[in-house]
Amino acid sequence: MVDLNVEMTELWSALGAPPAGRPHVVQFVAARRGEGTSTVAREFARFASRRAGRKTWLIDLDLSDPTQFHALAADPQRYGPLGPPVAASPDGSVFFTVQPPAPNPEGGVWPDAKYLVGHSVGGPRLWVARLNREALRGRQQAHVIPSPDYWRALRKHAEVIVVDCPSVDRSQSGPTIARHMDQTVLVVSADQPDVRQPALLRDAITAAGGRCAGLFFNKVSLQPPAFLKAILP
Repeated sequence: MVDLNVEMTELWSALGAPPAGRPHVVQFVAARRGEGTSTVAREFARFASRRAGRKTWLIDLDLSDPTQFHALAADPQRYGPLGPPVAASPDGSVFFTVQPPAPNPEGGVWPDAKYLVGHSVGGPRLWVARLNREALRGRQQAHVIPSPDYWRALRKHAEVIVVDCPSVDRSQSGPTIARHMDQTVLVVSADQPDVRQPALLRDAITAAGGRCAGLFFNKVSLQPPAFLKAILP
């Protein structure tokens, strides 16, 4: 694994530590798959959990595959062991909807919150939340929704919330939730010279009511460019 500790220190400083009593929600997203967004989001969450006073939550918006859960589980020496699954919605709200709904024995339907689970990561300071795909049945599919309820509720239980979003060539989740994020960091591989697609993503995030903090160049070469390059006017 590439050591991003220096870059995470600089990114933490550039984004600004959360003011006391004001939880911070940061989304990481890329224009194209393969830019290393999940790695950057995971390392930032790990770093934040050591700096923040309260809990740090890593929210995996990949509803087709819990990438973060698998990566954390595969490296307990680095991240610590995962705890058992627990309910990850503070008040029953979630950031997705499951369709078609599944009937329960009481005659109603299972709430969407049933499909969201969380795991502690190496202790009580870092948590990861994921869609529990094993609970889906038949033709059920989950889709990210633009509601602010989950993000508002989770802020009461965390100091830093890190959101790992699929690239926009796979999903429109990033623009969908952008307005509920405090900042969005666009991830670009350091050996990717073409920033036209990230610039278009910046415009889409801004048009959706979000705030782009800049580009994070993921270190995959010996001499990467500056870790954060402003792309705002």
